[in-house]
Amino acid sequence: MSKVVSDSSPLIHLSKIGQLDILRELFGELIIPEAVYRECVMEGKNREDAKRIQNANWIKVQN
Repeated sequence: MSKVVSDSSPLIHLSKIGQLDILRELFGELIIPEAVYRECVMEGKNREDAKRIQNANWIKVQN
């Protein structure tokens, strides 16, 4: 299976509408750069969409 790398837009927008799992269903594991993690989760602070991204164990952060 190919590796899939994502930027922040699909993560943020799908998470906001409660559909983040679509990416898991399509790709299994998703890889995001540290900068994307910072933008989605750390800059997202305590928003629910940021928490969903942070708790998705199928999203892996890599350098």
